[in-house]
Amino acid sequence: MLSAFAKAFGQLSDAPIRRLVLACLGGAILAFGLLFALVGWTLGHTVLFNIWWLEGVVDGLGALATLALTWLLFPAVASALIGLFLDRIAAAVEARHYPGLTPARPIGFVESLVTAGKLVAAMLVLNILALPLYLFPGINLLVFYGLNGYLLGREYCELAALRRMDGKAAEGLRKAHGIRVFLAGVVIAFLLTLPGINLIAPVVGTAAMVHLVEAWRPRTREGGR
Repeated sequence: MLSAFAKAFGQLSDAPIRRLVLACLGGAILAFGLLFALVGWTLGHTVLFNIWWLEGVVDGLGALATLALTWLLFPAVASALIGLFLDRIAAAVEARHYPGLTPARPIGFVESLVTAGKLVAAMLVLNILALPLYLFPGINLLVFYGLNGYLLGREYCELAALRRMDGKAAEGLRKAHGIRVFLAGVVIAFLLTLPGINLIAPVVGTAAMVHLVEAWRPRTREGGR
């Protein structure tokens, strides 16, 4: 697994990946800014107390709350963007590391959008439900990385596998390597919380998962596949 992530980081300097990184960077920065503005607006227009000084204290903490909630929700929003770049990232990885592979089944825009929507919805709902647990130091990190690692690993793995397998086979592959898929998801979730790195984490996570799927996928040896 570490080798897959090392290869993913090592390919960031390739011209095709570099262009995708720039596109993903722009999308991630835009998503982060919009998410920050949305959370800030929501908190600013929510009246929790009718006592003016108490509401003032709450509003004073709004900036910190906005940053905290944006950091919490950013992995879901950033990961939704990856569906737009999945095929191109995977194709660049395969061209460099697996040149003998036959052309993959392209993941259509609608299919990517539906998958991304499901992932975002699940991450938002489950993270909101887990908010009380995030108040406890130590437990909050375990819950956050465990929950998001499971969801991210599952979706990244199945998206990468669906390019060369049908849905049932892709799900079977994920289940057969469940622990490693989960750990890869935790690494992706961790990268998505590191300032700066989080902006390229979707590209790195996708590239790493392509390597993992190729290592796990049953081979039929048609042209090296």
